[in-house]
Amino acid sequence: MNPQQASVLTKEIAHDLGFQFCGISQARFLEEEAPRLEEWLRRKYQGNMKYLEENFDKRLDPRKLVPGARTVVSLLYNYYPRQDWNSPLKLARYAYGEDYHTVIKDKLRDFMTRLEEKLGAIQGRVFVDSAPVHERAWAQRSGLGWIGKNSLLLHRQMGSYFFIAELIIDIVMAPDGPVNDYCGTCTACMDACPTDAIPEPYVVDGSKCISYLTIELKEQIPSSFKEKLQNWIFGCDICQEVCPWNRFANPHREPRFDADDALLEMKKEDWLELTEETFGRLFGKSPVKRTKYSGLRRNIVFVTENPEKDKAPGGA
Repeated sequence: MNPQQASVLTKEIAHDLGFQFCGISQARFLEEEAPRLEEWLRRKYQGNMKYLEENFDKRLDPRKLVPGARTVVSLLYNYYPRQDWNSPLKLARYAYGEDYHTVIKDKLRDFMTRLEEKLGAIQGRVFVDSAPVHERAWAQRSGLGWIGKNSLLLHRQMGSYFFIAELIIDIVMAPDGPVNDYCGTCTACMDACPTDAIPEPYVVDGSKCISYLTIELKEQIPSSFKEKLQNWIFGCDICQEVCPWNRFANPHREPRFDADDALLEMKKEDWLELTEETFGRLFGKSPVKRTKYSGLRRNIVFVTENPEKDKAPGGA
């Protein structure tokens, strides 16, 4: 099978498995990304995420992750929710249902099996937000979208509410080309961020991002962010909610991403009275388990406690 036929086959399998889009790029060193990543790290925008400082070469060269790699297959999987949920305390939409790592990894293993049935033995690995893979850069290179001013990948037909996954394999396939940047003069994401985590277009200060503060940061959230989290207790969707391209987002078709009815019915008092047992029942298979009960409880207290409670009458 020639590279063009292998590319067509791969996209057919992707469609059959429910991936909305599939793009292909040649596995090589991302030379243009190296100085950007170096500068981002130099500015300490990674905050306490020390793992982002490690495996620098592997982040930029997939051949160091998979020896002999020739192709990076990038895939998009929609997670825009089917349910309206007006919770008083908010979770990022990707966390409504089952952990995406589990859901998508299952599909990727099936993907590799189907490819091998058609192409023979393949040396490769599958990834979904795992290992040091520069996933947005590869998705952009394969024509699946452009990097927006909020640093997320944007797709003209589905916005940005999707997961990115990859196959890094030793099969040669016909690559796709990149697309143009369609952000134009829009700065909606920058203007809407309550913590000023987007200091300049296409650059995010991770140490100020609400997702970082509510998930990655293990210490107490700095008081300077008080009243800036806007009731987000796990992740944040603000920069996506205001992005004009997300008017094209359509509900997903993955039952495993649907929120449990008990979660949809949560009221503010339920969040305030959340027990470790209830946490385990609601989030045992959810991305939210990453914070553990103590972390989610910290976030709930932070966004709900009255900042005036310790002040004496008269504001002294």
